[in-house]
Amino acid sequence: MKLIRYGESKQEKPGIVDSDGRIRDLSGVISDINGSTITESALARLRDLDITSLPVVEGNPRIGPCVGNIGKFVCIGLNYSDHAAESGLPEPSEPVVFNKWTSAIVGPNDDVAIPRGSKKTDWEVELGVVIGKEARYVSKEDALSYVAGYCVINDVSEREYQIERGGTWDKGKGCDTFGPIGPWLVTADEVADPQALNLWLEVDGKRYQDGTTAKMIFDVATIVSYLSNFMSLQPGDVISTGTPPGVGMGVKPEPVYLKAGQTMRLGIEGLGEQTQKVVQA
Repeated sequence: MKLIRYGESKQEKPGIVDSDGRIRDLSGVISDINGSTITESALARLRDLDITSLPVVEGNPRIGPCVGNIGKFVCIGLNYSDHAAESGLPEPSEPVVFNKWTSAIVGPNDDVAIPRGSKKTDWEVELGVVIGKEARYVSKEDALSYVAGYCVINDVSEREYQIERGGTWDKGKGCDTFGPIGPWLVTADEVADPQALNLWLEVDGKRYQDGTTAKMIFDVATIVSYLSNFMSLQPGDVISTGTPPGVGMGVKPEPVYLKAGQTMRLGIEGLGEQTQKVVQA
């Protein structure tokens, strides 16, 4: 299933995408797409629905983040071998963990705002993992059974804030609009292998990132298991799993960063695409 949230910001309604690519309204069935409606039993009930009986959403509504009321937005850094190499850093021996604040979350096609004073705002296409049941001390072998589904994430980052301003990476990762999520939450049963997905990103039509999740240093199962040793993962929590090479910071001979007026377009095989206009905060 491809689950979607549509409508004005903070007033989104739940929907499901039918076989013709049309949005069908789920608001008569569930109140939202969030931790309480993406559990294993809740998704099973949605699968039993006759989608063709649901109302078609007319027009071209705004698409919101594909999960509402996200409790934790946990991210993994330097998780692609070729991205670590372009950053001039060794491959980590354990997952590098940081957070994006939930106030950073926006829809997949909403504007991304360059923070005031920023000179090094960058892009990162990433595979998002959405948790479907509480995970605490889970094994790698069982870890994927805790995943409700997958989505596209743009882990927008301000490199000066992240690296040069002291403290942790979080400072450069959680600015407002730095977490576009969606367009869809694609349920796990429709993703045969999360380690065999192509992902890409373009700025003003120029492709900078073109990678595959096969290059992850720590795969999805390892990440979910690892994180569950340090925190309980709750239904609706989102994990962003790292980015392939081609970020602006890694461009040679000189880094390239985002400017107001530019357009980012990005996507992951089978999980949809995002398009964001860059504006000045």
